[in-house]
Amino acid sequence: MTVRGKIRLIFFGIIVLALAAGFLDYPRAWNKSADWLNAQKNKISWIKSAPNIPQYFNVPFRLGLDLQGGTHLVYEADLSQIDKSRYDEAMQGVRDVIERRVNLFGVAEPLVQVDKVGGHYRLIVELAGIKDIHQAIQMIGETPALDFREEKSPEETQRILDLQKQNDQSALYEDPYFGHPTALTGKYLQNAQVSFDQNMGKPEIDLQFNEEGAKLFEELTSKNVNKRIAIYLDGQPISAPTVQEAISGGKARITGTFTLEEAKTLVKRLNAGALPVPIKLINQETIGASLGKISLMQSLLAGLIGLLAVAVFMMLWYRLPGLLAVLALLVYTAVVLAIFKLIPVTLTLAGIAGFILSIGMAVDANILIFERTKEELKSGKSLGGAIDEGFKRAWTSIRDSNVSSLITCLILFWLGTSVIKGFALTLAIGIVISLFSAITVTRTFLKLTGGTKLEKFKWMWK
Repeated sequence: MTVRGKIRLIFFGIIVLALAAGFLDYPRAWNKSADWLNAQKNKISWIKSAPNIPQYFNVPFRLGLDLQGGTHLVYEADLSQIDKSRYDEAMQGVRDVIERRVNLFGVAEPLVQVDKVGGHYRLIVELAGIKDIHQAIQMIGETPALDFREEKSPEETQRILDLQKQNDQSALYEDPYFGHPTALTGKYLQNAQVSFDQNMGKPEIDLQFNEEGAKLFEELTSKNVNKRIAIYLDGQPISAPTVQEAISGGKARITGTFTLEEAKTLVKRLNAGALPVPIKLINQETIGASLGKISLMQSLLAGLIGLLAVAVFMMLWYRLPGLLAVLALLVYTAVVLAIFKLIPVTLTLAGIAGFILSIGMAVDANILIFERTKEELKSGKSLGGAIDEGFKRAWTSIRDSNVSSLITCLILFWLGTSVIKGFALTLAIGIVISLFSAITVTRTFLKLTGGTKLEKFKWMWK
């Protein structure tokens, strides 16, 4: 195959890629045309039996809270029963549990992060697209805090009861029967399931702890033989069995006056994750879908204006190469948006900003190439030679600037919050595709015009 033939083949591949990406971005264009053609076909008897043109598969964009609406919740954690050295560990456990819980709602990439305000630890939860906000709040708030507590000595119990009778403030709210939560908490819970008492047939709940939890449970039962260990749920005792012997294997049982439905509900909540510390909702902010739609339209309008401004500048300053760069930029935009759908990337205002910024970086690569090409043309080289040399000389600068930008994106994605990660991800994807756009698409378009009548019009190139 000749060099010219290879260029045409690559050009054909670019067109196919652009059309496939464009219809993925806006499938309605394909589907409406397919419906019209199918309707016309069905009117003609001799081709009526032929299969219909299929619909293009429709993958919606995944929008974040600020674009599609949702709710913003702030919880404060009660760390009063946790040692200060374990605050960060406990909050990480809370974050993991809540994230697992909200995933049950089918939320697209929920934001769950820990925030420290003064001496208070708070949990920020953003649920994009949740319609039944009250149910979401109820489910998150009711995720149980499960812990095990040792029995106090009879003397200690009596002392606290006497103080409470005297309305002594130091003991008024103290549990007279059981101590503070032990190291064994719901953090170590691996599984919960409903079982039934063999004698009475009453529903019970069997707990299975993970390996670390099994060791803690065995240590706890070993030192409390012939004593009671209370199981507390959300600060309330629900069972206080007497330990007959040390229990290995990490199994425990919650007994009580449960109905079957109550036992099933509790098992579902426990399996979704028991919180290592209690949390309390202190702030709720609802973002309506209409406000999100306005933000989305404003963002798209800003991106369109920016794209048009760049297109006008490129065509006025670089003429024919500028026009070809604009066509390459359209291919770039279609491909990037299709990738956002396929991954899928959760688009937020910050993410759209990253995408718009990547468009500017894609144009930068074309500018470097065109300036180098113009220099080669002025030195007397042919158009084909100038294009090859221009790309060769510009590549080093393009490579270095984009690699440094990708490193920055990696750092932002690694260390940033969810919003910053969205910005970094969309920018990184845009940078990678911009390299393909500049080195492959723009180059193919330029070389395809070489050797044609357009090459004779020098003013269009210099």
